[in-house]
Amino acid sequence: MTSRYSRARLGAAVVTAFLCGLFFASGMDLTRFGFAQGSQGAKVASSQVQSLAEIGGAFEAIADHVTPSVVSIQTQTAPAARGRPPRPGIEDFFRNFEPQQQQRPQEGSGTGFIVSKDGYILTNNHLVADVEKVTVTLLDKRTFEARIVGRDPSTDVAVIKIDGSNLPVAALGDDNVSRVGQWVVAIGNPLGLDFTVTAGIISAKGRSLPRLLQNRYQITDFIQTDAAINPGNSGGPLVNIRGEVIGINSAIASPTGTYAGYGFAIPVTLAKQVMDDLIAFGKVRRPVIGVGIKDATAAEAKSAGLNEVRGVYVETYAFDPVEDSPAKRAGIEPGDVIISADGKPTDRVSTMQRIVRSKKPGETVAFEVMRFGAKRSFRVKLVEAPAETQTVAAGGAPERASAAPGEPRRFDKIGITVEPVSSELVTRARLSEEYRRGLVVSEVNPTGPAYRKLFADGTILLSVINPGPRRDLRAPADLDAVLADRKSGDVVTFLVYDIGQGGAPRAVTVQVGQ
Repeated sequence: MTSRYSRARLGAAVVTAFLCGLFFASGMDLTRFGFAQGSQGAKVASSQVQSLAEIGGAFEAIADHVTPSVVSIQTQTAPAARGRPPRPGIEDFFRNFEPQQQQRPQEGSGTGFIVSKDGYILTNNHLVADVEKVTVTLLDKRTFEARIVGRDPSTDVAVIKIDGSNLPVAALGDDNVSRVGQWVVAIGNPLGLDFTVTAGIISAKGRSLPRLLQNRYQITDFIQTDAAINPGNSGGPLVNIRGEVIGINSAIASPTGTYAGYGFAIPVTLAKQVMDDLIAFGKVRRPVIGVGIKDATAAEAKSAGLNEVRGVYVETYAFDPVEDSPAKRAGIEPGDVIISADGKPTDRVSTMQRIVRSKKPGETVAFEVMRFGAKRSFRVKLVEAPAETQTVAAGGAPERASAAPGEPRRFDKIGITVEPVSSELVTRARLSEEYRRGLVVSEVNPTGPAYRKLFADGTILLSVINPGPRRDLRAPADLDAVLADRKSGDVVTFLVYDIGQGGAPRAVTVQVGQ
């Protein structure tokens, strides 16, 4: 008791001494109290003024050095047929309001930048796709008619060529070393305002834009910036503070079709690879391993046996025919989580894409995967991607085929109702032999764990691949046996087939709810 009393007296004395000292200091004007906004009379240090002047000087140098290599592109197209779908890109919003009955040639405009002294120019595919005439204007007002060397819808990159010599050339940088927060400059011809320079920062990397590039091999590696980008900026350079091009401005996220703070650029390392292939081969020789992938979720990482959320989840085989998928031949399966490629960690899809696209078809790459708690290694021989046409973006709702009434059974743990595949469904959906077994999902609870993963009357549960051993599902009782000992938070991985989508089955991991 005496000891506690002594400590209390000591504490009180310390507090009293502090308050007296504070009062004394304030009386002698040694301590000033103020608000967070600071004093209006505060002066800026000369070192800060010098730093700001250096940044301003850097922007001036970029504009002087890079702008001469930037070109204005005008395109001309024959009158559009009634009902013709719009092309993707920044200009979509405005093209949608073109009068369809108008019979005069349609005109478009955008940007590009010169990459060789003899006149090769990088720009966007959507800017020059299906056009009949391309005209290029330089900063010094010289005008050239350009020819299209090649274009790639999957990456939205195109190469055009003008006949010239000793032309100003933009220096290409390395977007791999660029970081979020670094200064960047966008140069282009937005809204009819030629050779406009805007500045901002890299606000994100590795962005996916499925609405812009709707195909199997779409990139998920866009650079996001808050430098102002508007219609007409398409194909222009995104430049780092050293005056090096690190991206091709390609799209904006906006409810109005004009700048709203978010612009997206194609990484220049990818664009250069596409350009080199288009010039050398007339097409892009894209290396692939033949799987459909996405960033692993918490449930998928847990199912794989990872202690943290990382890696690339293998959903399905994406190759035609499926048996020729290089990944399938090597032993990689749906439900695996790829954690490294070529000895480098694959924390997300964009990282893995960068590694694979740095290789050439025919090369062999080592992959490490986690498969339900076990680490496995595979060597995959890359192949050239087959010719790809524009398709519905991955993740769209599959074609529905109504199932005939059977013996429905509701499973609240994952929020679905299932029933055996009926003969009527087999006939209506023209199911092949391998998909005539299993459980068709007849209802999905919109608040349940399976929502947005499985589709009512559109998904057949074929088997459970985790927890093992692997078990086929032929009756509701089979699924009941799997879920009986699953507690809230546990994960279950299914192999499913989406009716009407075609292709191979996909792996779906669902976290069990209450």
